[in-house]
Amino acid sequence: MSEYSWPSENGWSPAVDPAAAWSVAVRVLPVGTRITGEVIGRQPFGAFLSIEGHPDAIGLTRVNRMPRCMELPTVGQRVTGEVVWHSDHNHQVGITLSEWARHEDLTARFAERVGQVVVGRVTTIAPFGVFVRLAECVEGLLPLSEPSLDPAETLREGQEISVEIITVDLEQPFPLRVRQITAFTPPHTRNNAQNKLRSRDRPDSS
Repeated sequence: MSEYSWPSENGWSPAVDPAAAWSVAVRVLPVGTRITGEVIGRQPFGAFLSIEGHPDAIGLTRVNRMPRCMELPTVGQRVTGEVVWHSDHNHQVGITLSEWARHEDLTARFAERVGQVVVGRVTTIAPFGVFVRLAECVEGLLPLSEPSLDPAETLREGQEISVEIITVDLEQPFPLRVRQITAFTPPHTRNNAQNKLRSRDRPDSS
């Protein structure tokens, strides 16, 4: 099964036209209503939900309300949440998931630590930079200062490095940026250096 699918691709269809039932859906599902539902579709922008007790309404939980370290629920997963908006033009009920609402995004706290040096662990190496985990659900982006440099040659996932917090801007896709403080010697360079030391220290057998 593809990671993304529409509700219709998963066998879901409303009993009546959502447009015809929209006024009723808005009345019986006002903002603040607690709901239980099931994920019936998944797209990069969010997950579609069928809402228990309201078979003609379709819910949408948007990815921009999801904590950065979490993932969209999968198709078939049962969820709970709260109604937070109504979209008249496409007849969707906006939902914030309970799991997301309980989660505190700690990234903003690092704004007070700009300029500080912290230790993090490399989690992902991407073509445009390296992601370094600084705390639970908090990752900083280490941009590639030299695009020609292959990060796989100098860093590895799981490696601990010291970085300086440069900026924290919650409006950006990658809000926390860092720069590397500690240098890392590539494995092949380190091995060559170690071999030279061994050769130098080995007694001369001649």
